[in-house]
Amino acid sequence: MKNTASKPGIITRYRNSMKAQQMTVTAVFMLVPVVLLFMFTYLPFFKMIQFSFYDMKYIGERKWVGLQNYKDVFTRKDCFDALKLSLYYMVGSVVQLSLALLFATLLTGKTRLRNFFRGSIYFPCLVGGIAVGFIFKFFFTHGFILDSILGAVGFDMDSLPSWLKDTRINNWVLVATSVWRYMGQNMVLFIGALASVDSTMYEAADIDGANAWHKFRYITFPSIKTIIILNLILAVSGSLSAFEMPYVITGGGFGTSTFFVLMNKLAHTNQKVGLASAMSVVLLTLILLVTALQKWVEKRMDGGATKKRR
Repeated sequence: MKNTASKPGIITRYRNSMKAQQMTVTAVFMLVPVVLLFMFTYLPFFKMIQFSFYDMKYIGERKWVGLQNYKDVFTRKDCFDALKLSLYYMVGSVVQLSLALLFATLLTGKTRLRNFFRGSIYFPCLVGGIAVGFIFKFFFTHGFILDSILGAVGFDMDSLPSWLKDTRINNWVLVATSVWRYMGQNMVLFIGALASVDSTMYEAADIDGANAWHKFRYITFPSIKTIIILNLILAVSGSLSAFEMPYVITGGGFGTSTFFVLMNKLAHTNQKVGLASAMSVVLLTLILLVTALQKWVEKRMDGGATKKRR
């Protein structure tokens, strides 16, 4: 006799298939993380954009002001001065990357105690930013550690400047502190990139009589260009959002209030939530623009190198 039992439908067969079961398990495991990501990341982000169009506090009535908060970001003296301070940290990021690449190059070869020096330079990255801030707050305070060291080697302590209050130098002091803390992170990335460069290329360069500069220019730099661009993006983004050092060491006083420090003060002390939200959106836009500009420059460099090879 023929089997008269009906065959399962297409939907039933697909539901019982291995692919459908895998997709079901994947969706179940992703459900909670995606919900949490939306609730604590994307939803607050869109609410922040919404708040940027209001004159509001955390509690109380909201008043629609349109683009007025964005105008204030570029017209208020404190906001614009804080934005200009990012130039100090951008200069510091160039110095930071240069030093990181220099130390990475020196510590990639057969250098004595290279592991010790690598660990010593990277160690500041392991220390929390708040702790680093307190360390250097006492280090640079007038009459404390740095002044005592300089006095011990012959400097007149009374003639030394106030490192954290003198507006001519205090921002450079904070930038130097940031360079000290983050240089090791860039160095480790450069060391990893340098380790991947084919050593036979250097051997061929030695045979051709190339010096150290030619090796760096024509072998090392093209081989690690991607990591250089990545480090540059991270450094510039960090310079635009510098917070820990000026907040902990000077509290944003004496002309050291960066964009992020001022944003925190306006939001939590002055209760200008709308203006602080607009500053956050402007900061994000600037970071995206800088990143896009750097990627465009990278593509142009790649295009120019391709034409030269042809």
